[in-house]
Formats: sequence, structure tokens, C-alpha cells
Amino acid sequence: MRQQRVGWLVGMLMAALAWGPLQAQTVYRVVDEAGNVTFTDDADSGGREVTLKPLQGVSASTPEKPSAEPSPGAPFMPYDRFVIARPASTATLPAAPFPVEVEVRPALRDDHRVRLLVDGSLSQSALRSDAFWVPRLAPGEHRLQAELLDARQRVRHRTPELEVRVAPGG
Repeated sequence: MRQQRVGWLVGMLMAALAWGPLQAQTVYRVVDEAGNVTFTDDADSGGREVTLKPLQGVSASTPEKPSAEPSPGAPFMPYDRFVIARPASTATLPAAPFPVEVEVRPALRDDHRVRLLVDGSLSQSALRSDAFWVPRLAPGEHRLQAELLDARQRVRHRTPELEVRVAPGG
């Protein structure tokens, strides 16, 4: 109940703040015996005058056009393509280290990084690269996935999981 009253009072204050500059009236803060606060324009209410800061206006000017090239601090913009290009899905690989290439279009931004997961675990830390080497894996089925991180190290894209098979032997 008290929160509703406070919410109502805040709403009334906001209305007074918005209406006040238009009318150039003084606002008074009144506290009754029960501690309830009200705002009024009645100078005889026994309230204390409230000094209000002017509200910021909104300019009617035409907004600036965003630049074509985002700066490193610009908000995240999605990539058109983010997939593991090599190895091919369901490829059978030798039991040796192998390369993984990630296709990123448009080119990877300076403040973004890519990391590689193998079987759901981090294999390669976040690098400003689209190529990785996976160390020797045990024979059998494995899942590869790349993640794209923004400047704050938040995951913004994930490639679909890619299944590969590592052949036994050598």
C-alpha cells in the first residue's frame, strides 16, 4: 500500500515538474502527522518550497546520420555469416592436430574475438582470428563450435555445432 502511495506521489511530482515550468508556479512539499508526503502549489499549505531543476528539452533538429563504418565502441552489429568453414561437416580426420577455419562476414571487427569449443569445452581462447589449430583428439565423434565475443567478452554469436570424426591410429 505504501509503495502504491509513493508511486502515486512520484507520479504527481513528475506531473508537477512537467506542468510547473509551463505555469511558472512554485511547488511545496507537505508532510502530515502520519508522515505522508504530498506536493502542492498552495502556499498556505504549510509546506516547504521545493527547488526544481529544469527539465531537459528535446531538440527538434534533424538527428545525425550514423557513420557507415562502426567505431570500436559502437553498439554490436550482427554479422551476415558466422560458420565453421573447415573441416567439412561429418569429415573424418586423422588422429593429429588439425586446422579449423571460421568464416566471418563482414570481416571481424577490431574489438571482437572468436573462441573455439570442442565437445562443449573451451579449446582455444578468444583471439582476433578466424583460424585455429585443434590438438590431437581421441578417436571417435567430436563436436566443434565457434563463439563470437564482443568487446566486453559477451558471447554474441555461436556457429552451429559441427560434427567430425577422428580416425583411430596414427
